[in-house]
Amino acid sequence: MDVHIPRPITSALRLHSIDVLTAQEDGAAGFSDPQLLDRSAELGRVLVTADKHFLSEAVCRQKEGIPFPGVVFVHLSETSIGRCIRNLEIYALAGDPADFANRLEYLES
Repeated sequence: MDVHIPRPITSALRLHSIDVLTAQEDGAAGFSDPQLLDRSAELGRVLVTADKHFLSEAVCRQKEGIPFPGVVFVHLSETSIGRCIRNLEIYALAGDPADFANRLEYLES
């Protein structure tokens, strides 16, 4: 989870036994978007973000063929916290991280 994801989302996912790591916990809160995406690749974790700047970074990597572990963009202004939690839980339980490789997913209402 990057710094733009509200703490209640992270907390609720953890209550549902979803393995979540925040950028703050990883010491990566001050990383640039490319650095944070590289860090998520090192850890083998899909990056969940609400930062629109990540959209351009992910698209750029797709176009240039630069592998990345996947980005899930949470459109917070168009979805409720509860729906966001439910959808992220479905993603986490139904998919394998490899299913998200080099993909950009939009989580909306």
